[in-house]
Amino acid sequence: MNKRIIGIDVARALAVIGMIIVNFKVVFGENGLSWFKSFASVFDGKAAATFVVLAGVGLALMTNSAINNNDKVKLKVARSRILKRALFLFIVGISYIAIWPADILHFYGIYMAITILLLTSKGKTLIITAVTFIAAFPILMIFWNYETGWNFSTLDYQGFWTVKGFMRNLFFNGFHPVIPWAAFMLFGYWFGKQDLHNDKFIKKIFWISSILFISIHVLSYLSISFLSEGNQETALELTEILGTNPMPPLPIYMFSGIAIAFAIISACILVAKRFENNKIIDALNKTGQLALTFYVAHVIIGMGIIEAINPAKMGNYSVEFSVVYALVFSVLCIIFAVIWRKHKTSGPLEWIMRKITD
Repeated sequence: MNKRIIGIDVARALAVIGMIIVNFKVVFGENGLSWFKSFASVFDGKAAATFVVLAGVGLALMTNSAINNNDKVKLKVARSRILKRALFLFIVGISYIAIWPADILHFYGIYMAITILLLTSKGKTLIITAVTFIAAFPILMIFWNYETGWNFSTLDYQGFWTVKGFMRNLFFNGFHPVIPWAAFMLFGYWFGKQDLHNDKFIKKIFWISSILFISIHVLSYLSISFLSEGNQETALELTEILGTNPMPPLPIYMFSGIAIAFAIISACILVAKRFENNKIIDALNKTGQLALTFYVAHVIIGMGIIEAINPAKMGNYSVEFSVVYALVFSVLCIIFAVIWRKHKTSGPLEWIMRKITD
């Protein structure tokens, strides 16, 4: 039995903290000091991408031994468990979408269902399928209007609860649409099938993905600067196509998201292995094990508290307030995780999910 890889949970903790910063910024407000805004925008689209890639890694770790040993009975059990978890996450995500329209969990359920179909596929098939998802999105944009249903100034989506609107949002133009976002989980699943105990391989992945991430951003910036010829309006239009923003999720964003996710995960594996007994690594490890609980808690509790205090001010707080509050909330999550894990093996929501799906 392979030893649990601490770095995976550490990366999961960092991804959740990144998502808390991004989401609090969107909900509470992001006006303020420009350098502070630039710092906070570093997490946009990257934390969520890393979170989904990590879910793919998790699915691989759940199924590796059954697939490697050709244990069909064990694989059937794992398949059934993943399908139940996919349904559980879909229902949890949909259940509070009225208060949190940018939920990622219901999308997760569909990504997982797609990954189930490819559990025993070869690595090459996984990569080709993932790249096909990424390539399909700009093609769909030629035929369908990406902005249908959206009011981007308020982030409201018209017709979400109609069959047509729901399916369009889910597969094409929601916050994390299945096409192309399922590619993140498939790349994660591919990554999780590799030998993650092999430091040489992890270091290689770290350097390749880091160089790729930096190259994509430099090329994106240079091409926008060159083609806009200093025209601010043209630069803004080009940023939508050549930029690395998560909406719309064009190939440049997708490959940049995969690269940063691989870089973060591989760095966390290497650092956590080296400093296994470090208190910060241990605390982040425990936090990552409660990632699902904290994702839901940051919406229900984190956002709920501020809304209860002053509902009229929602969206008008400064970016400094949003980020500092996100960091304070994240520290409280870490403290909770450390205390909770002294008494229990899994988080509250993780326990419910296992109880229902195992």
